[in-house]
Amino acid sequence: MTPATAHAGGRGGAGTDGAEQTGGAADGKISAGVVFDRSKNGTGTTSGPVTPVSDWTPPACYYAPRYSPDQLQKYLEPIWAVDSTGAQWDLEQRNRYVNGKPYKDFNKSKAGKGHWWDSFIPDGREGDPRAFDCDKPYFWVDKGDPPPADVPEAVTPERLAQLAYAEIRIPGTAIALAPQAESKVNLPTWAWLDKAAFKPVSVTASVPAIGIEATTTAEPVSLKLEPGTPDATLHPASGECPITGGRIGEPYAKGKAHRTPPCGLTYLRASGDKPYSLQATITWKIHWTGTGGAGGDLPDGAFGAVQDITVQEIQAINR
Repeated sequence: MTPATAHAGGRGGAGTDGAEQTGGAADGKISAGVVFDRSKNGTGTTSGPVTPVSDWTPPACYYAPRYSPDQLQKYLEPIWAVDSTGAQWDLEQRNRYVNGKPYKDFNKSKAGKGHWWDSFIPDGREGDPRAFDCDKPYFWVDKGDPPPADVPEAVTPERLAQLAYAEIRIPGTAIALAPQAESKVNLPTWAWLDKAAFKPVSVTASVPAIGIEATTTAEPVSLKLEPGTPDATLHPASGECPITGGRIGEPYAKGKAHRTPPCGLTYLRASGDKPYSLQATITWKIHWTGTGGAGGDLPDGAFGAVQDITVQEIQAINR
């Protein structure tokens, strides 16, 4: 279980990077932001993130619990003491958090009964224009209450599932080919992948401070082949090979050389001096479950790799 790597700042002052705070109730601290459990995620040097097959992208920012009343006071008062922030800004801040417009004395009367919420930007999304959608100042939410309705970026089980989507890592899987690296013109190339080679992966995102979580799971459903040249015939014609009988495609065996494979392709022209770049992309069905029985589907994701294929002419032998 690891805390999110995120940039936080609220708009109440100068933000800090990766400022997750942990601790038990005894020290008055809260576990801030989102915590990810990646123990069931894909691993290995060739693993990588899924790419949504639609225009949808995971959230570029979110709001989550960050401070107790004492913590917010200790964070903001040193900022107000710096003259460079300006007297007018300092007054507006003090009015908001101390003088009852709308909060009084950092809401210390509600200590232990709620949290100050802050904005966070997931690591790697700092340059995304949508990261600036979370521009509200720190706001208070009582325990057991939902965040304000006018804050759609606040964490909910569904929002957590979307954040977990960005943390999914797909293990790199080389598609089995026959012939593997060199083929002949008009000779079918078989492609297959046993189900044991691509198991579901998942990431769980949680907010310990308010007791919500969501698990996002990715499961492989099909393989798409792109031959790297228009001079090729795909099998099937769509290039989409579904999971059938627990695997994609069918392993090549002796005696099948001139049969049409259920998953594969046939090159119609030699590759010449430069091999063809065969793109093999696995589509992953992604869904989530969360606190309170919530759940649903998220956009499918894709993860692929390129394999070089040299295609040669079949040499005729004159007798």
